[in-house]
Amino acid sequence: MLGKVLRIKKILKDKGQPAPNCIVFSSHEEHLWGKIPGLLESVKNDCLPQAYATIVMSQHLGANHVDGGVRIRVSKNFLELAGKNVLDNRPAWRVNASAIDAGADSALLISDHTLFSGNSRGSSCIAVEIKAKCGFIPSSEYISKENSIKKQVTRYKMHQHLKFHLGEISKTSEYDPLDLFSGSKERIHMAIKSFFSTPQNNFRIFVDGSLVFGGMGGGADSVHPNETENCLEDLSKVTGLQLSDFIELLSEAIFKSGVLGKLLATQKLDDHDIEGAIHLYYNIISQPCLVCKSITDTELLRKYSTLHSLPLDKSEKIVRDFLISATAKDCSLMISFRPRQSGTTDSEYDSVFLDSVNQSYDYKAYFIDLDVKPLDKMVHYFKLDQKIVNFYSRNGEVGGDPRDPLKGGGPSGDTKVQLQH
Repeated sequence: MLGKVLRIKKILKDKGQPAPNCIVFSSHEEHLWGKIPGLLESVKNDCLPQAYATIVMSQHLGANHVDGGVRIRVSKNFLELAGKNVLDNRPAWRVNASAIDAGADSALLISDHTLFSGNSRGSSCIAVEIKAKCGFIPSSEYISKENSIKKQVTRYKMHQHLKFHLGEISKTSEYDPLDLFSGSKERIHMAIKSFFSTPQNNFRIFVDGSLVFGGMGGGADSVHPNETENCLEDLSKVTGLQLSDFIELLSEAIFKSGVLGKLLATQKLDDHDIEGAIHLYYNIISQPCLVCKSITDTELLRKYSTLHSLPLDKSEKIVRDFLISATAKDCSLMISFRPRQSGTTDSEYDSVFLDSVNQSYDYKAYFIDLDVKPLDKMVHYFKLDQKIVNFYSRNGEVGGDPRDPLKGGGPSGDTKVQLQH
């Protein structure tokens, strides 16, 4: 099993929170996803995560970048032991939030993409995990005037300020997703450099399968200088690469592979924004729209009424695309490297040449965490979106601590966005 990873189902300890993954389909979800061959059968066979990755996400991200894995049977005793064994490696907040589902009868065996193969001996492997987040600014006509800031500032940046205000992070990140998705090697380079000061849960580095930089499950939101130095020592010792070499190697692979172009195109399936898609959610569940009830803007109500008059299959298509986009905004990209042996020309892997060390590297790129998002999470997405925009609209561009009005963080009183539900 060296070179393999076992993905095991989790259950939430707080039943009031949205489920971490969708295990069974509701009747509305059966109708929503039923037109995709094989997906409903996978729910009955308890292999939905595998089927969704290979049938749905690989169509958008490329089959050569998606690892569906193999479903295997597991016992309750095995799952209980696995839960105990990984307990110390999970951040406290994750332990408090969820636990391994010991009642599950199967798990998903996939390749360990921190390694090139099951045998880690021989040439060293460097792997990077990037949670890129949403790589575009929305332009949907269904975004209200009060929330027009969404058309100017990235969702990631706005969310950072709210997280800082809530004490979830110790400082806001310098990372800008628009740089990483820009298609410009210089801007990609800039985005990668920004990860080193505030990796949060967006960036991790592995050497020969062992984590050398970043937190377990997003535990580290900022990095002590010693941690960076230790990581660079590990990189230099094992691979001979300096930091500048490593950033160049990663930038070149991202630029050359084009994988983020596929990811961005998939994210852009969300062309209505949650402010439009939420209305179609109510069409699907055949309930009065709770969002429209509190809107007084007649022009906006007119736009939303056109959404409510759409036929069911059109509503389902838009919401289905929104949920596929949500998976793409939340997944991670794993890129693994190993030095290519001199004289080798017939490798199954793509390669990049690093001038600074006169060395070619094989690389492979895979998307992970490609789970289907539950339909009833639409309400959660809407409420979170309003919360993020509401906070940023009131506080504006924060130069320092958003909790300190003297540093530009006090409420402006200019804009008020009402939370629905």
